[in-house]
Amino acid sequence: MEEEPKSIVAPENFFSSDADAKQAITGLYALLKNNSIYGQAGLDNWYDNGVDIIEPNRKHPIFEVMGNYTLNEAVADASNQLMSVSDTWQNLYRVILNANVTIDRVSGNGAISEDVQTDVVAEARFMRALAYWHITNLWGDAPFYTENISLNEIRQLGRTDKDVIIASVLDDLEFAQNNLKGDFDPANRGRASKWAAAVIEAKIHMKAKDWQAGLDKCNEIINESSHALLSTYADVFDPANEYNAEIIWSLDFAKDITGMFEPAFPGRSFAGNNYWRPSLFNPRIRDEPANAADKASLVAALAANGASFNGTGLQIASVDFVEKFPMNDLRRPLNIAGTYAGVQLNHTYMPKFWNLDLETSPRFNHSDNRLVFRMADVHLMAAECENERAGGNPNDAFEYIREIRERAYATVAEAEAIKGLSQQGFREAIYDERKWELAAEAHRRYDLIRWGIYLDVVRNAKFKTYQPDQNIKAHHVLLPIPLNEIQLNPNLLASDPTNNGYR
Repeated sequence: MEEEPKSIVAPENFFSSDADAKQAITGLYALLKNNSIYGQAGLDNWYDNGVDIIEPNRKHPIFEVMGNYTLNEAVADASNQLMSVSDTWQNLYRVILNANVTIDRVSGNGAISEDVQTDVVAEARFMRALAYWHITNLWGDAPFYTENISLNEIRQLGRTDKDVIIASVLDDLEFAQNNLKGDFDPANRGRASKWAAAVIEAKIHMKAKDWQAGLDKCNEIINESSHALLSTYADVFDPANEYNAEIIWSLDFAKDITGMFEPAFPGRSFAGNNYWRPSLFNPRIRDEPANAADKASLVAALAANGASFNGTGLQIASVDFVEKFPMNDLRRPLNIAGTYAGVQLNHTYMPKFWNLDLETSPRFNHSDNRLVFRMADVHLMAAECENERAGGNPNDAFEYIREIRERAYATVAEAEAIKGLSQQGFREAIYDERKWELAAEAHRRYDLIRWGIYLDVVRNAKFKTYQPDQNIKAHHVLLPIPLNEIQLNPNLLASDPTNNGYR
């Protein structure tokens, strides 16, 4: 029996139409939605757990490695963990591999229209840049390639200096900003725009302390994009208005969809589309309330609201966060909730990520979008850049966050309490302002490391579940390359036999 080659789905013959090229991009987005990246506790674990904002309500293997800083090479690829370091490493590199295949097969392909070629290559280059940006944040120097090379070649790559990788990331981001759309129609919402690429570029400039370049990019987003701050903090997180003007990019999820996106990349599995993350922040009914005698009242209140405590409660506000969050800050109730309908709870939750709707948001099957970047972050970045740049002025820096402060406080006097500070005073105010505004949005660890205060903050923070201050060391600013990856490719130790200090 002879096979018809055209019937075999493979990268070599898949990219034969506009529809094929677009489907390849859909597959890349599906990879980003994987539980080890944006779907559940992947990037959350590496950017937010083990710092000073969130912690689990009970000990759990997913969060132990960062919550107690027990991470090592073997733990990094432990097969009994739902989202390990190895999972995040592998899936970020799957994004890169598939982006490279897409760029190679689509570019100059006469079967695909020029407009679609440009759009698809721009999105693929954006996602490749995003993946490498995360990789350099988490591991520093890392394997690097931008060509469609074989798996055997990939398995022999050593680590490339992170600055070389970042230079390529900036090149990809420039291409993405020049070719991606600034806005999408409703049918395509959830795709990354040129402004998402601009946010990453601004962050890279800031980490390099190129404050003027960072400020220029932030001003470009503020002045030229259609995005704007909302007047009310709570509205930003309204599940019924997920594409509001403040959201620059969020990944679109849907309830009850578990489809696969394999045709462009046969043999590689992708996550489905149903979303787990709200379940991590939603309370678990068996943990609540604080007083057993109030159980009936709590259940009745939930039923009256068509709500359910059907989550896992594995992401709650840390003790440190609760104790330090200003009591007069109007953002506090959205970030810290110790009661429900007047009933005292055991734990302090972060309701801005809740979706307790019993009918539309069942456990592990939420339709909520995954927020990635929003305008408040950009305004805070602009303020920091203005304060830090040569010739910058703290009072001018304050104006970038005036609206953020005014929606966070009942009076102008309270909002302006951080106006008139010295450069150092305003710098420290930004440390806190980013914490209160962007809590648990996967920025905190990145910020603390680039500010150079990561170890001090963790060692002085309070927690109820873990004691990260007892184990954290200087090398924890990076993750270890998982042992299974080193066993497959010993070249990963060639430039650094210590594996980021873990040996």
